[in-house]
Amino acid sequence: MASSGPSPHGDPGLQPERTALAWGRTMLALVTASAFFLRWLPTYGPPILMLPVISGGAALAIYLTQRRRYQARSHGLAGESIEADLPAVLWTAFAGLALGCLGIVVVLVS
Repeated sequence: MASSGPSPHGDPGLQPERTALAWGRTMLALVTASAFFLRWLPTYGPPILMLPVISGGAALAIYLTQRRRYQARSHGLAGESIEADLPAVLWTAFAGLALGCLGIVVVLVS
C-alpha cells in the first residue's frame, strides 16, 4: 500500500517502496497463516482460535500503519534522515514469538 501520489523523494523504487513491499509480504504471510490455523479448528478445538486472532490482528495492524510508515520513510529519505521503525519490527517479532509459543502449547495440551 504505497502512496497514491508522487513520492516526496522523486525516485520510485527506492528504499521506502521496497520496505513497503516487504511489509506487504509480511502481512500476506500472516493472513495465510491465519487460514492455516483455522484449518486446525476441527482437530484442536476453540483454543486454536487464539492463533488466527493474533496473526490476523498483526496483519491488520501492518495494513493500518503502512501508509504512515511509508510517508515517514519517504520524507526521511527526502530529508536525508531515515530512522528504522523499531517498534513495528519489535511488535511483529513479538507476534511471531507469541504465535509459536501458543501453537506449541495448544498442540501439547490438546
